[in-house]
Amino acid sequence: MNASTEQTSSENAEPLEEGTLLSHLVELRSRLLKVALAVVGIFILLLPFSSEIFSIASKPLLAVLPGGRMIATAPASPLIAPFKMTFYIAIFLAMPVVLYQVWAFIAPGLYRKEKRFAVPLLGTSILLFYAGIAFAYFVVFPLIFGFFTQIAPADVEVQPDISEFLSFIVTIVFAFGLAFEVPIATVLLVWTGLVSRKKLASARPYVFLGAFVIGMFLTPPDVISQTLLAVPVYLLYELGILMSRVVASDNEEDSAAGGAEK
Repeated sequence: MNASTEQTSSENAEPLEEGTLLSHLVELRSRLLKVALAVVGIFILLLPFSSEIFSIASKPLLAVLPGGRMIATAPASPLIAPFKMTFYIAIFLAMPVVLYQVWAFIAPGLYRKEKRFAVPLLGTSILLFYAGIAFAYFVVFPLIFGFFTQIAPADVEVQPDISEFLSFIVTIVFAFGLAFEVPIATVLLVWTGLVSRKKLASARPYVFLGAFVIGMFLTPPDVISQTLLAVPVYLLYELGILMSRVVASDNEEDSAAGGAEK
């Protein structure tokens, strides 16, 4: 019996932590409470700077507006819009805590080898999420807002409402944050054995088409934003196939070792 076979046998014999349904529900409540406390804590810290946060978020739009100003059509919008923006920023900043609590909840049910892969995936997922937000803010917003203001008829003054602007950018940011998690989802599919790398590679044409369909549903009805979401999603899918090579080779080694043991 070689070293890899012994390692596989030891992992198969490794005991996993077990618990009752009640204990899992109690732990889930504890994890959710920690997530809520993290979001609320960050929100309270950022609340005094809500006006500055809203100004920073609106810079890509204000830079291309003819008058450089938005409007508020509802009496409470000047108060509620910055308040909501600060809350959404708190959620985005708390994402590492959210992902860590998810990891901590499922970690007891993983083998040591699986934990070895899960930790880098956790860190990578956090980085990709923030990369998606940065891409939306620095690349997508200037292009979309510039396009909207340029196509406006000559007799139409473009002055977006701050509440509508908030809903628009939150949707875009959330869509791109999730879209940049495609490599993680791809690796997990290969890791769990649901799909092989060969099948993922053969599905490229369907993924390319599906990326534009997803862009159609998750972005405003314009070609620019749909394309700016669809192209990165497909490229990230290709990155996920490359990243899954490590997981696939490891699974193949385990299968070969199991066959030799038999």
